[in-house]
Amino acid sequence: MGPGTGESGGLPADAPLAARMRPSSLDEYVGQVHLLGPGKLLRRAIEADRLSSVILYGPPGTGKTSLARVVASHTQSRFLELSGVEGSVADIRKAIGIAAIEAAKGGRTLLFIDEIHRFNKAQQDALLPDVERGTIRLIGATTQNPFFSINSPLVSRSQIFQLQPLGTPDLVFLQFRAIADQERGLGKLPIDLDADAAVHLATISDGDARKCLNALEIAARTTPYDEHGRIRITLEIAGESIQRKALVYDGTGDDHYDTASAFIKSLRGGDPDAALYWLAKMLHAGEELRFITRRLVIFASEDVGLADPLALSLAVAAQQAVEFVGLPEARITLAHAVVYLATAPKSNSACVALGYAQKDVESGRTLPVPAHLRDSHYKGAKSMGHGIGYQYPHDHEKGYVPQAYLPEGEGRRYYTANRHGAEARIADRLEAWRKQFHDADPSAADRS
Repeated sequence: MGPGTGESGGLPADAPLAARMRPSSLDEYVGQVHLLGPGKLLRRAIEADRLSSVILYGPPGTGKTSLARVVASHTQSRFLELSGVEGSVADIRKAIGIAAIEAAKGGRTLLFIDEIHRFNKAQQDALLPDVERGTIRLIGATTQNPFFSINSPLVSRSQIFQLQPLGTPDLVFLQFRAIADQERGLGKLPIDLDADAAVHLATISDGDARKCLNALEIAARTTPYDEHGRIRITLEIAGESIQRKALVYDGTGDDHYDTASAFIKSLRGGDPDAALYWLAKMLHAGEELRFITRRLVIFASEDVGLADPLALSLAVAAQQAVEFVGLPEARITLAHAVVYLATAPKSNSACVALGYAQKDVESGRTLPVPAHLRDSHYKGAKSMGHGIGYQYPHDHEKGYVPQAYLPEGEGRRYYTANRHGAEARIADRLEAWRKQFHDADPSAADRS
């Protein structure tokens, strides 16, 4: 731990380019316009030096550490840094001790904890008293949703700011700034960076500035001089300088649930292209196949439902086929099921109807089974009136006979058929049956 100014001064010459190019001021900071643009809350708080303890939440390489250093520099605070991976309660107490000495001299201390979600409850609790007293100004950085991964007392005492992946234009700008900077960057080298190479590095970096700048440095340091004494970074060289795209995807965290949410909403919205993209992302990231097929089976009943009764059979068949075949061929079965479900007519009428019925069961009186519907197969049942008056539908024309299946006066209308796809035929049939029922018992109209 030690003082920090937010600048890269003091870094060794062989420090990674991304570290050397850290911004030293708000004006140098690139990205996060939704937080740091003119008039935005976080920028106003920093400029007015009214920032309390905060938690910065976002993917790797989005500028969490850089922003903490900028805040320390702008507010003339001593910068202390701990790692949630390696730090201990003793390290926290040591940092707080340094901060207390600094405060006694009229100074201020900013304690930055990277990967704060790695701290256990005791470590997080150790921060609370001094955060409340103002001995330290805490900035925690995390790649996981703080509302799930950080103790609620600490979250309640902090402002939460979510950082977004940097856009391609931002990453391209950072590259050209790095090759022009002679003090911290690569400006002392005669580099010609092709525009398409810069775009490629930015695209494959997936919004991660650290990954992008370090790949640029690899390209610059490993490319030989050409006949003109220049280092020309072409698209081919850029492709060789950055690893295959590795998705930021936590199989149990936000990425998992957010991607699954986008997947289901794309299916529900009838967009097979979007649904296939989210499927491809999940497969690329190694998502559990059973999770994907389970969601498809649920979707087939919840969202397609009676509009296409074959959807559930297809989803279940896909689930069994995926279990039987396995990857890589299972992806073909998944694509088959995804396109079918996305393009199927949709109806959630059965799901909605059950919800209404459950609400009645949970909040209303439990209804007794009418006598004519009760089991009459055991000795003595008929002496109690069980089964008497029941009409067997198969004995009647078209297999339907008007009779009540709920207690007298307790009729409810839960299910309303949509006229989507195959459910239109159900709607017609049910309408005819209900008309017969009402014609046989006009008072039933008042109970439906």
